Amino acid sequence: MTRLNELRLISRVAQMYHLEGRRQAEIAEHLRLSQATVSRMLKRAEAEDIVRTSVTPPVGTYSELEGALREKYDLPEAIVVECTEDRDGAIMARIGEAAAHLLEVTLAPGEIIGVSSWSQTISKMVENIHPQKSAQAKYVVQTLGGMGDPSVQTHATQLTTRLARLTGAEPKLLAVQGVTSSREAKLLMQADPYVRETMDLFGSITLAIVGIGAVEPSELLARSGNIFSSRELSDLAEAGAVGDISLRFFDRNGKPVKTPLDDRVIGLPLEDLERVDRVIALAGGSKKADAIAGALRVGVIDMLVTDKFTAQRLID
Repeated sequence: MTRLNELRLISRVAQMYHLEGRRQAEIAEHLRLSQATVSRMLKRAEAEDIVRTSVTPPVGTYSELEGALREKYDLPEAIVVECTEDRDGAIMARIGEAAAHLLEVTLAPGEIIGVSSWSQTISKMVENIHPQKSAQAKYVVQTLGGMGDPSVQTHATQLTTRLARLTGAEPKLLAVQGVTSSREAKLLMQADPYVRETMDLFGSITLAIVGIGAVEPSELLARSGNIFSSRELSDLAEAGAVGDISLRFFDRNGKPVKTPLDDRVIGLPLEDLERVDRVIALAGGSKKADAIAGALRVGVIDMLVTDKFTAQRLID
């Protein structure tokens, strides 16, 4: 009976704390116990299964899909967003909204943000961010060359500078082509002191926000001119490439696909991305399922923000 009497008192303490909303000091005074004893009893209440914690995810959230992604891909964290249409435009908009909220609530003062410049999904994120007044970043660093077709190259500059303005940071632009005509041209462009200044910050990035691309480039990237030829893309596919992060390609198992084309890209290499403290990838859509699966196996992504349709494909 001693144990039953003990459990009865523990149950009463738990009832007063969890159901009646009383503070521990108030319970201690009421029952003539020390506050330390009350605290120990509340812990015992959980251990004895008197108090059970349950989490009921609200409608429109997908904790089961998120858990399945974490388990299957050994992924530290995942956000799966609600989307009513399995269509690229709708998916990018919803992912962008969720990523904007995530950045707002997790941005640390003095953060150095690396951002890929030719992602429509990242552009949607920037459109939804509110100006940050408390936690302000130090730099926003462009991690892939932003010049190309004059009709669209302002996109990369505007994305970087607008994100910098919203986060109170100084923009560091990479005002060169993302894909150069030759290795020699790349070396020449990288010798520019302004380009060198931006690239020297790659090793200091604390938060990288990246898109994931299929081997077949997105409409925006294709229009920018920062792509390889059809023959070169075909060669990449034959080499096993399924996707890229900032034009650094990988296969379905997450292994980098190294070709001479790497020597023509001005941007953040995958091995540098691996050293970044926090890497958030924004991606979704049926055309990118294989690319996203491969990217998750690279082992550099800390959080994926995707939609429910893509999440289900990745799990299946």
